[in-house]
Amino acid sequence: MSTNFDASWADSARQFQQMVGEGWSQMLQVLQPKEMGAALSMPAAGPVSFAPDKLAAVQQRYLQEVQALWSHALHHDEAPLSNDRRFAGENWAHNPLSAFSVAAYQLQAHALMGLVDAVQADDKTRARIRFSVEQWLAAMAPSNFLVFNADAQQKALETHGESIAKGVANLLHDLGQGHISMTDESRFEVGRNVATTEGAVVFENELFQLLEYKPLTPKVYERPLLMVPPCINKYYILDLQPDNSLIRHAVAQGHRTFVVSWRNPDASLAHKTWDDYIDEAVLTAIATVQQIAGAKQINALGFCVGGTMLATALAVLAARGEEPVASCTFLTTLIDFADTGILDVFIDEGFVRMRELQMGQGGLMKGQDLASTFSFLRPNDLVWNYVVGNYLKGETPPPFDLLYWNSDSTNLPGPYYAWYLRNFYLENNLIRPGRLTVCGEPLDLTQVKPPVYIYGSREDHIVPIGAAYASTQVMPGDKRFVMGASGHIAGVINPPAKKKRSHWLREDGQLPATLDAWLAGATELPGSWWDDWCAWLHGHAGRQISAPKAYGKAPKFKAIEPAPGRYVQQKA
Repeated sequence: MSTNFDASWADSARQFQQMVGEGWSQMLQVLQPKEMGAALSMPAAGPVSFAPDKLAAVQQRYLQEVQALWSHALHHDEAPLSNDRRFAGENWAHNPLSAFSVAAYQLQAHALMGLVDAVQADDKTRARIRFSVEQWLAAMAPSNFLVFNADAQQKALETHGESIAKGVANLLHDLGQGHISMTDESRFEVGRNVATTEGAVVFENELFQLLEYKPLTPKVYERPLLMVPPCINKYYILDLQPDNSLIRHAVAQGHRTFVVSWRNPDASLAHKTWDDYIDEAVLTAIATVQQIAGAKQINALGFCVGGTMLATALAVLAARGEEPVASCTFLTTLIDFADTGILDVFIDEGFVRMRELQMGQGGLMKGQDLASTFSFLRPNDLVWNYVVGNYLKGETPPPFDLLYWNSDSTNLPGPYYAWYLRNFYLENNLIRPGRLTVCGEPLDLTQVKPPVYIYGSREDHIVPIGAAYASTQVMPGDKRFVMGASGHIAGVINPPAKKKRSHWLREDGQLPATLDAWLAGATELPGSWWDDWCAWLHGHAGRQISAPKAYGKAPKFKAIEPAPGRYVQQKA
């Protein structure tokens, strides 16, 4: 029997090696995450090879682990509780089929990731392979299937099948709305319990509305503050609810605050370019705030791609010899695109050229496709956990303002999107003097002189912390850098009153070439970075003057409608 067993395992080993050596490229094609939509798609993988010693080690370990798993099953040993939260809990350990499925899944995952480590290829190919395998493993977890999910089965028994019926209803609802529900969206309404800071629309054109907020102090600083949020999202990430609103916080600090509220593009804007957004939106917003406030200079803040657009606009103004911005704040912003994190696996010449052919001359990049893409960058947290909760367990996700905002997607004009991909993500042209011409002006960031405050989040998967720090080496003026805990959104939206998370500062003001060198001299401080930013901004805001009694400035800039305005309520 032992001879037959060994022969069987030897045959399995040969089959395993054959599968790895001949079928890997085909497997990668299957692994392409079609669910990610049209925003980004994985370039085709070429032939790959494996380090023979690593492949042999993976094979040997795999066979040993399979034997151990089979022996464990034969002896009917109860599985220990998993430290993976997807499979944690006694229901999984006590259900033989579920426990075995978890063990087999983890074994296969271990083997596949071992194969990834054994791949002999360039760094980008290896990263693409790793990403594809991780996507496949996330999708194939036993927790995603009712037949294996012990917790979902137990809930079905306890509710006499009601959870399954509710799950089907949730699925049909989400199919109707076109996206997975991450929160109870019925609990939120823009203008009622999110985006509630009091203000008015004082200017609008076909690209944006300019919101001005009612002062909360008897005096305001003479230099107003303009916030430029990302146009791939709704502005109210900065104004979720009163206790976590960066907009309200700025107003309460005595800043006369204006915010760009982007229009959600439809077919009428499908021809708009990056130049249009800089000229007709960012530059127009800066000039309009100057006129309304009667200020020679203003302060400006850009968040994510809003920061990239603001940096572009400042370079245009510098080329014209104009300095209307006294200081600039960049929140989780890419200016140097040398390190774009996981998004780099999607970007190459072929991908960008395809997008240029598809929509470079007109069309729309659908907001839901973009939202799906960003969700699948963290599939276990932003996709599959909701599949399990909503559909397998029939649960309604709890109300969460941030996730409501995350589901409120925004389209992009195709020419804008294609130009952005090529010139920033692919060619990194913004940091190269004279490589780009925008609004008729050659761009040179070395001529942008205002002092800047640069914030990056330590766990950001959209703007890696090293990429955020890289802006310190590009912008020539006085600079202050702060690193916050958490990710792209939660790190930014961190009001001081909640006393959550940490931030890091370097009080000696040194900005060495690398983030690691900066961290070596940085100090971790408890709580939010907002107070540090406010102290810095006050130093650039000028003297205090009486707060205005009315919105805008008659006769040209009158209140058009109350905040949050029409544009932010348009659905993609």
